[in-house]
Amino acid sequence: MLRQERENMIKFLSKVKEMSNDKLMVLTDEDLEHLYSRTYTTHEAYEEVM
Repeated sequence: MLRQERENMIKFLSKVKEMSNDKLMVLTDEDLEHLYSRTYTTHEAYEEVM
């Protein structure tokens, strides 16, 4: 994973899930990617309903 991708994922998750950057920084790339994809899919579906 590119560093910029990781930073973008962390920014998105910290806004949407209101998680601290410190907690997100210690996740592995796989864990971060999994959490991001689950959150993004849910967020995207929610936005479509609104």
